[in-house]
Amino acid sequence: MKTQLYIGGQWLEGDATLPVINPATGALLHDAPAASDAQVDAAVQAARAAFPTWAALSGAARGEFLRRIAQGIRDCKEELARLEVMQNGKPLPEALWDMDDCAACFDYYAGLAENLDSRHEREIAVPHDDFKSLARLEPIGVAGQIVPWNYPLLMACWKVAPALAAGCTSVLKPSELTPLTALELAQIAHDAGLPAGVLNVISGGREAGAALTNHADVDKLAFTGSFETGKRVMRAASERVTNTTLELGGKSAILVFDDCDLEQAVEWIMFGIFWNKGEVCSATSRLIVQDGIADRLLERLKLECERVKIGDPLEAGVLLGPLVSHGQYAKVTGFIQRGLEAGLTLLTGGQRPAHLTNGYYLEPTVFIDVPEDSELWLEEIFGPVLCVARFTTEQEALRLANASQYGLAGAVMSRDLERANRVARALEAGIVWINCSQPTFCEAPWGGLKRSGIGRELGEWGLNNYLQTKQITTYLTNDKPWGWYIKKEA
Repeated sequence: MKTQLYIGGQWLEGDATLPVINPATGALLHDAPAASDAQVDAAVQAARAAFPTWAALSGAARGEFLRRIAQGIRDCKEELARLEVMQNGKPLPEALWDMDDCAACFDYYAGLAENLDSRHEREIAVPHDDFKSLARLEPIGVAGQIVPWNYPLLMACWKVAPALAAGCTSVLKPSELTPLTALELAQIAHDAGLPAGVLNVISGGREAGAALTNHADVDKLAFTGSFETGKRVMRAASERVTNTTLELGGKSAILVFDDCDLEQAVEWIMFGIFWNKGEVCSATSRLIVQDGIADRLLERLKLECERVKIGDPLEAGVLLGPLVSHGQYAKVTGFIQRGLEAGLTLLTGGQRPAHLTNGYYLEPTVFIDVPEDSELWLEEIFGPVLCVARFTTEQEALRLANASQYGLAGAVMSRDLERANRVARALEAGIVWINCSQPTFCEAPWGGLKRSGIGRELGEWGLNNYLQTKQITTYLTNDKPWGWYIKKEA
């Protein structure tokens, strides 16, 4: 495990350290370096110095580096996954899946980098033959990127890969809870021969994040995290009108109609809320189920929730590991306790498993008939807690789903694909799934509406986040003046 910051192609001691806790045990896993304001500045200046040369490379040349990084991730897949488990608590099969997605993300953006060579400049038709006009795509500059703890390495790859593909340089700050795999990514990039300063990784707490978001030499900010922190990032960006992308979470709904396949519905409901322990920004944490199927579905759902194996995330067969930290455990259990005190009906869960006395474990939890004004229905809990409401008509289902301050994702379960598509188009969300929940592809756009953020990541949209468009217009008729002021001779 790395014990230093990565700045300007060098490994440097942090000016302080921060403890990384293994959520499965509550014990210290590692002391990670914490960057000071001066070290954040050094990372930004290293990225600034590296930018002209990196931006001047062809997309094909940048793509070669990205493919090497992808291969480096694959070569270290097992070690990276185990490290991810130990700092985050997700079950090992999920972490292995994440590592595959990390490598695929770099490969995908390597391809888009190569394609940039043929489309970075194009001629625009203008209505006057004396002029030629071009639109040119250019990298924005230095990108400051802050990623959360729920998908520590994958979220880093979602930001770093498109930035480097576009020709930007990067200063990456991982969450203080889960910085270890981001530091390993720096080693992989270093071993791939990435030029010094193109990628810099600075671990640290809120102070390091604030120093990065407030830095005058950062040209682009990309943040994934909570709504409240996103507001602070946006406020800092507004001081300099810095280009900003924000992905701020959600309270997504899954709408289940009477005509759905019940077994598939239960499977996707559980995947949508209990995958990654419910610590998923797009988690379909509100189940809106039609009356005709509700009782049967909830009976089936309760049975399956109680069958979920909870335990050490490195143990075979475990489907639900511990929440990421003591603070997150306290937050989630606080929601549960307040829900019980308010008289909400608990279908199942809500407790620490009796056999797990250490670590931050919690049973899959389902509340039913949750009122629309309950904080459990309205607020992002970010844990394995599902809230259920019933509906009669399609219009009622849509009203319940859309009556949210968030708009990241949504899902529809129905055999009637005409209705499913109609509902999908009516949902106020940036991502909608039909007869599934949570499939994510690096080729498709990711982002939300309302309080869920600004902009899109992944796909060509992710690359475009780090590009700016320049117009270049040339006057072609140089043997005569344009004729506005200098008069032609009679």
